[in-house]
Amino acid sequence: MAWEEIIFPNNIRNIRLNKGMRMTAVAKKSGLSLSAMSKVEKGVRRLNQKQLLTLCSILDCKLSDVFVKENDEVAGSWQSEMQRRLEDNETGGLKIFGAGVRALRKKIGKTIAKAAKDAKMTLSVYHKIEVGQRELYEDEITDLAKALGKTPDAMYKSIAELFEKGELTKQIKKVGEKVRSVLTPGTSSAGLDIPGAIYGAKIYESARKKLVPVFGMPGDKDIAFKKSDEKMIESPINLENNPGIYAVVPNSKRMGVMFPARCYLFVDPDAIAQPGDLAVAFNEDFDKLESDMKTRARIVMVCEDAKGKMYGQIVSPDEKIPVANTGGRLHKVVQIVME
Repeated sequence: MAWEEIIFPNNIRNIRLNKGMRMTAVAKKSGLSLSAMSKVEKGVRRLNQKQLLTLCSILDCKLSDVFVKENDEVAGSWQSEMQRRLEDNETGGLKIFGAGVRALRKKIGKTIAKAAKDAKMTLSVYHKIEVGQRELYEDEITDLAKALGKTPDAMYKSIAELFEKGELTKQIKKVGEKVRSVLTPGTSSAGLDIPGAIYGAKIYESARKKLVPVFGMPGDKDIAFKKSDEKMIESPINLENNPGIYAVVPNSKRMGVMFPARCYLFVDPDAIAQPGDLAVAFNEDFDKLESDMKTRARIVMVCEDAKGKMYGQIVSPDEKIPVANTGGRLHKVVQIVME
């Protein structure tokens, strides 16, 4: 791994092995090549939000389980490797080289985005080269030099001349201060003060904002309900205005004819259920349920009798149950999504 950039330290490999799953099987299910899956586990390949959530689903783990924390067994190796890289950067000339690349780019008036494109690199990789945080592969040197309008030899010579004239000192100091600010303890919620952990923290926060807990799973007759985040699923609903949304899996034995064979019901506890709505009905106050408490819930069609009193209709077999729209006991189903 000495020549690869660690960008996403994670626990994916440990989770997979603990569940007895082969890398080939996980790669196939996730739509990644075996090579890409291997790089993900090594931490040298990024994941987008969709890929990350897909892997969590395949591995049947929580999103937070994927991210390295300070007491995880892999944390020490990530930290040691990143510290080695930082020390190598101090003594191996990467900061000088990066500052030189930046100076040459500015001299020809190229933006960093344009230079990255011409060098056939991602913007992230190119930026890390300029700030002295990434080594270069041999096959990358020619494209980088070409992007700067030079041959490799001419590029090295120009950087050496700039360094001898003292023109890179200010840039190196500026970059050093920027790198130290990024690595300040406490900037990463993943527990590690390294760029990969910071990236992980950002993608975790971004992905987490789209997830809702699955509180209810099918029981013998009704829904076995527990307010915990052991299982999460991506919400099709904007959560900024609906922060309380959760999901349940309907019981195929009751109301089964009304739903697809495999689906999730997304429920808004703050929306008022009216006659004609589908709803989750409780016998007790939802707001008073603790996260470790288990209860039963039923999916009902909210109806109204001749006197204007609401009741819940269940089918297979037909059953009418009393419902109350008070105390958080009747939650409106706002969307149905096939699994």
